[in-house]
Amino acid sequence: MAQKPSIPKGTRDFTPAEMARRNYIFDTIRSVFHLFGFQQIETPAMENLSTLMGKYGEEGDKLLFKILNSGDFLRGVDPGLIASGDCPKLAPKLCEKGLRYDLTVPFARFVVMHRNDLSFPFKRFQIQPVWRADRPQKGRYREFYQCDADVVGSDSLLNEIELIQMIDEVFARLGIRTTIKLNNRKVLAGIAELVGEPEKIVDITVAIDKIDKIGLENVKAELSERGLSAEAIDRITPIITLSGTNEERLSQLSQLLADSETGLKGVAELREVMEGSKTLGLRSELELDVCLARGLNYYTGTIIEVKARDVEIGSITGGGRYDNLTGVFGLPGVSGVGISFGADRIYDVLNTLNLYPEDIAGAAKVMFTNFGPAEAAKSLEIIKQLRANGISAEIYPDNAKMKKQMGRADALGIPFVAIIGESELADGYVTLKNMTSGEQNRMSVEELIKALA
Repeated sequence: MAQKPSIPKGTRDFTPAEMARRNYIFDTIRSVFHLFGFQQIETPAMENLSTLMGKYGEEGDKLLFKILNSGDFLRGVDPGLIASGDCPKLAPKLCEKGLRYDLTVPFARFVVMHRNDLSFPFKRFQIQPVWRADRPQKGRYREFYQCDADVVGSDSLLNEIELIQMIDEVFARLGIRTTIKLNNRKVLAGIAELVGEPEKIVDITVAIDKIDKIGLENVKAELSERGLSAEAIDRITPIITLSGTNEERLSQLSQLLADSETGLKGVAELREVMEGSKTLGLRSELELDVCLARGLNYYTGTIIEVKARDVEIGSITGGGRYDNLTGVFGLPGVSGVGISFGADRIYDVLNTLNLYPEDIAGAAKVMFTNFGPAEAAKSLEIIKQLRANGISAEIYPDNAKMKKQMGRADALGIPFVAIIGESELADGYVTLKNMTSGEQNRMSVEELIKALA
C-alpha cells in the first residue's frame, strides 16, 4: 500500500480560494509600496551560509535551515569531528549554503554587490518566502512570506515617519485595527549603561523582550540567571514598567536615562519619530514600549513592531534601523531602515475576522455553457471579445448536462453563467443567468459586455 503523502510540519498548501485571499494581501501591500515610491527586487532562496551566519544573534543562527553540500559532503571532514556530534562546528564543514532566514540580510548583500548600479537613497521592496527551523505553532511557520520595504543611504528620521505612515495605510486598507509599538536600540543601550553592564545589552534585551509573555517576575529571574546583580535589576525595573501616555513615558525616560548620552539620544529620536507621525495623523494606535527589542543584533536605532488589536497572535509587522549592516559585507557607513509585513500572520488575522471583500473568489466572472460544437465555437468567439474588454471568462469544456455545468459554476463561486443553446445560436443572442438571484436575461453581445464590465 502506497504511503499517504504529507508535507513538512510548519508548511502549508493553499487552494485556489486561499490563494485568492493571499493575493489580495500581496496586491494591497504591493500597491502601497508603489504609492510610497519603492522599487521591487528579488534575491535567491539560497544564500551562502557565510552571508547569513552571525547576523541574527545566537538564537537566530540556530534557526537557519542549512543545505548539505552536493555530492560527497563528508569528503575532507575530520572523522573525529563527525564522531563528536558537535553540530555547531560540524555544520559549516558540511554546508556552504542555507535558506534565507529573512529578506533584510540578503538585501544588505544585494546593496553591496550592486552599489555601483544603485541611486542612493535606494528604496526597495521585496515579496518572497523565507524559512526558519522554528517550532511550528499558531501564527508561526517554518516557511512563510515576508513583504519588506527598506530605505538605505539616508540617516533621516523622515524615513521612519514614512514607514509608519505606510504601515498605517496598509492596515487601514485591509481593515485591521493595529497598535504600532516603537522603541529605540539606543534606549536599550542606555539602560545597559545605566546599570553598569554595557557589555550585557544582548542579555538584557533578550530577557526584557519577553515581558509580555512571561511577566515581570520571570524577566527578573532571567536577568539574574544572565548574571545581572540584584542592584542592577532594581534599577532596570522602573524603566521597563513605565506607564502613562507616550509623552509621559518619554519624559520619565529622559529623567531615568539622564546620565546616559546614548540613552538620551535614543529618547530624542523616539520623540521626533512619534511627534512627526502624530502630526500627520494615524488610524493605528502608536505606543512607546521600552521592552521592545525584537531580538535581532543588527538594529541600531528605531525598532518597530505591529500587533493586531482584535486577534491574539504574534507581531504582524516589524522592523527598524540598522546603521551598520552593510559594513559586514565591505560597505561601511550606509545607514538603512526597513519594515517587514508578515503576510502569513496577516492572512490568519483576516481569516479570523473575516475581513475579505465579498468578490474575492478569484474565479472567472462568467462561465459559458457547452451544448455542442457549434454552440461552443460561438461561445469561444464571444469569450475572446469579453477578455479583450478585461472581463474574465471561461467555457465548460465538455458537452454535459445543464445541472452538472451549473454545479461547477456554483462550486467555484462564478457569479454569472452565459447560455448559448439552439435558439440563442439562431438569433445571435446570449442568455445571462445571475447565479445569486437566479434572474435570467437575453441580450446581445454588446449588452453582455456592458452588463459584465
